[in-house]
Amino acid sequence: MARLLFLAPILAVVLLPVYFLFLKGHPPVPELDLNEWWGPESKKEKPDTSVKPFNISFGTVTVADLKARLERPRLFSPPLEGVGFEYGFNSQQMDGWLKYWGKEYDFKEREKFLNQFPQFKTNIQGLDIHFIRVTPEVPAGVEVVPLLLLHGWPGSVREFYESIPLLTAVSKDRNFAVEVIVPSLPGYGFSDAAVRPGLGAPYVAVVFRNLMHRLGYKQFYLQGGDWGSIIGSSMVTLFPKEVLGYHTNLASCMTPFGTMLEFLGSFYPPLVVEPHLADRLYPLKTRYSFLLEETGYMHLQSSKPDTVGVALSDSPSGLLAYILEKFSTWTRPEHKFKKDGGLDFRFTKEQLIDNLMFYWVPRSITTSMRLYAESFNSKTMGLKLDEIPTPVPTWAIQAKYEIAYQPPSILKYKFTNLVGVTVLDDGGHFLAFELPKIFSEDVLKAIGEFRKLKDKKTEL
Repeated sequence: MARLLFLAPILAVVLLPVYFLFLKGHPPVPELDLNEWWGPESKKEKPDTSVKPFNISFGTVTVADLKARLERPRLFSPPLEGVGFEYGFNSQQMDGWLKYWGKEYDFKEREKFLNQFPQFKTNIQGLDIHFIRVTPEVPAGVEVVPLLLLHGWPGSVREFYESIPLLTAVSKDRNFAVEVIVPSLPGYGFSDAAVRPGLGAPYVAVVFRNLMHRLGYKQFYLQGGDWGSIIGSSMVTLFPKEVLGYHTNLASCMTPFGTMLEFLGSFYPPLVVEPHLADRLYPLKTRYSFLLEETGYMHLQSSKPDTVGVALSDSPSGLLAYILEKFSTWTRPEHKFKKDGGLDFRFTKEQLIDNLMFYWVPRSITTSMRLYAESFNSKTMGLKLDEIPTPVPTWAIQAKYEIAYQPPSILKYKFTNLVGVTVLDDGGHFLAFELPKIFSEDVLKAIGEFRKLKDKKTEL
């Protein structure tokens, strides 16, 4: 019996990879309804396919109501002695933030700032989708290529404002320039929310594929982080012939095989990860403890988003604390030990409040959180998209303080054409927002490599 107990883990190490690699096989690519209707039935008979200019407007009534709410919050419970952000947003910081938002944040000027880029709306599958579109003017001989940029939660298109000018700049060192299309996810910002259940990440992928077709692009490049990476992974799985290349700052392979490799690597890390990067993955106890501590919001939003949505939709104080706490610890884990959460480490108050306005003004916090419930359920997870390999050329950039990390040895089972990986010794979860220059340069580098691959394939 003792011998059998000793041999069991050894047999598992040998047989499980054989099972996953050669015996189990991959699920089929599901055929989703490309015209599934998510809007009101009343609009289905005469769908409007036009693309209309759009300007962000806070509205005088909305701003007046917001200021009134900010001026009369209830007394907050004081934090425990000697505590920073370990228990969440430190209530001693609230007065300064509320005063800034209500009295110092220049609503008119920020409205003008947010409208600096051309913005539009168009109805896709019953939903008015808001998006930014910036097309550079180029000299002869320079090709303009489309790039779809996808944000996540609790971010917004605001995350890309510092990156957009860098991405769309024309350079004599490149024979291409980038046109960016930056949509608000359905139910986020100024994009409509679904009126019926079911709009999870794979179905959002269909919406954005259809958006690109609406704009005249049958093929395009793609970039995503956070939810943008999950939706992006769905897009390259469902539409591999349409995505010319995929860049992501949160590459992941959420499969049983990937989990098994991570577990096996805990006994001998060099099996799955380079030694100098092992501390990003191991020890698993530290990693899972961090994830358990930081992802309580995910369980709540995956199960009862509408309940917490009531509180956050009614209270700007609550919305601020709930969202900014994520910008604190997801930028640097050690910021939770600071009384101010380290929020000024890379962001200004102005930037962070800009992002909050994408939730407060259109009252989108509840509908944004529903994406968790619609994606992390048996129906959507049952599609098993993560277990289906994709041949789309892929490039990953991995920030030092990203909330999750997987090495190329695991990622390649999902992204079989992993062209490159950029490993940073800096940066956190909101990479485009935090380090726009590094982010933009890496995206442009990836697109350049994708184009070289395409040229070589054409020559063959």
